[in-house]
Amino acid sequence: MKKTDASAEAAAEARTVPRFRGRNLPALDRAVITVLPPVLIVAVLAVVTVNPGGAAEAISAARTFVTGSFTWLFIAYSLVAVAVCAWLAFSRVGSIRLGGPDARPEHGKFAWYSMLFACGQGIGLIFWSVAEPILLRDENPVVPAGQDGGAEGAMVWSYFHWGFTAWAMYCVVAVCLAYSHHNLGKTLTFREATVDVLPAWSQRGAGVVVELLAIIATVLGLATSFGFAALQFSSGLASFTGLSSGPGVWLLVILGLAGLTAASAFFGINKGMKRISEVNSVLSIVLLVAVLVAGPTIFIVSNVTQTFGSFFAHFPAMSFWTDAGTAGQGLATWQDSWNGWWTVFIWCWVIAFSPFVAGFIARISRGRTIREFVIGVTVIPSLIVMVWIGIIGSAALHYDDRSDRGISAAVAADTSSGLFVMLESVPVVGSLLLVVATVLVATYYVTSLDSGAHALAEFVSAPRRAGPIFRVVLVASIAAVALTLLTLGGTAVVDTVQTGTIIGAFPFSFVILLMIANLVRRLLTRTPGTERLEREVNDPSPDVPGTDGTPAGAGEGPVRRTAAVPEPVPPVVDPRPQR
Repeated sequence: MKKTDASAEAAAEARTVPRFRGRNLPALDRAVITVLPPVLIVAVLAVVTVNPGGAAEAISAARTFVTGSFTWLFIAYSLVAVAVCAWLAFSRVGSIRLGGPDARPEHGKFAWYSMLFACGQGIGLIFWSVAEPILLRDENPVVPAGQDGGAEGAMVWSYFHWGFTAWAMYCVVAVCLAYSHHNLGKTLTFREATVDVLPAWSQRGAGVVVELLAIIATVLGLATSFGFAALQFSSGLASFTGLSSGPGVWLLVILGLAGLTAASAFFGINKGMKRISEVNSVLSIVLLVAVLVAGPTIFIVSNVTQTFGSFFAHFPAMSFWTDAGTAGQGLATWQDSWNGWWTVFIWCWVIAFSPFVAGFIARISRGRTIREFVIGVTVIPSLIVMVWIGIIGSAALHYDDRSDRGISAAVAADTSSGLFVMLESVPVVGSLLLVVATVLVATYYVTSLDSGAHALAEFVSAPRRAGPIFRVVLVASIAAVALTLLTLGGTAVVDTVQTGTIIGAFPFSFVILLMIANLVRRLLTRTPGTERLEREVNDPSPDVPGTDGTPAGAGEGPVRRTAAVPEPVPPVVDPRPQR
């Protein structure tokens, strides 16, 4: 009896919604997707480590080419992302529910927003919320200089780079993956969200190439971010312990963060990622409120009010600004372009991180309408970003003026130290906030790496469902790459690999444009037959026939399950001619 019950339970576990309606990869394609990325990644690491100067020079030349010739493309891409999100939110397709009409959200709004923010930009904001306003305060375009020089423009551009447009770029990729997976039963992969729009003869090869790009971008992006997170966490420790940063500390930090991430990845989204993300949100609120109350409150409130208004006034001009004069003259180096330092750099960053950020967002968003999804992924996080930068950045500018540009000097020497130097200036609670900020560096990166491990597991194992041990192995592999970069090459090599990964966003942007075109085609040609398919894919009734293959990306939360139903056995036909 126990054996029968166990078999029934196992069978039920194998039948989740959405039911798999995608393509089973041929053995050769699966071998290529599984084996080739590690080989290519090891080759890249070997080249960069053995000849760091030559690699840095080659990557710098590529960055100059991309910045000089294709700044307009990245600006156009960001505008396409914003336009498509607006269409999805305000057209009739916004009422389509991810997972079919009967699906309901697996996560509450606070947990959902917490996980969105944690995997998308948490660690980036810890790094740049002080650094960008400080670095841009003396030089920024579009926004006219006021009585305070360029400080207002510095805040406004920081809102722009980390706010609505960046989140729209994440959102448009995420909704492509989410609709393909939750409604059409495809695997949660870039290849199945993209290749349908291509000619049939090219779909198999294109799918392999697309998946290779997604996997390599995810691994290298997470590994280099891991390296910088270790450096920033070490800076945080040094700010209140006096412990000097070095290879030994980096080793301990990477091992500690990898262990915490591995535990989170093992226990899954509900028991790991979700809980740490909620802790992130609470600690972030504590940090913001403390800086607002204990810091220069009147200046912060006044500056946030003024710069919010300036942002909305200048948003269209910033969105279209390509620095045409510089582009027309030709660039000797990308460093001659303001956009090369900032907008193009950050847009490339967002595109390069889209595979794992968008993949994870899609995974946790089943049950929400497309309209709710778009608003939740763009408007709410953007407001959180603007409040964060408004409070932290305003305090940094205030203390920078009071210390005769002391924070500017610290950021120029070590960009990762900006937040900690600012917090040291906050009276009464500054020392406590140093500890809070250091913990946030760790927990925000843990959630980023955890979400990346979940997304990467889908890319590699789909349509089979990846187990917790596999995710732990992926975390360990990424940590090993980060440790290798730091110990063998140091910060210069980490910076070189990260810049190379971001330049890799140039070809990946064309993949995303194809995927967007495929989504628009799917939604505009949606028929009653498509709606029936969506219902069938997500119908838990045991009367609905199953399919071969295990659904990829099924949530670990309360998904509806159905008992296994034996497939109908076809009649045996005698192949011999009948007399």
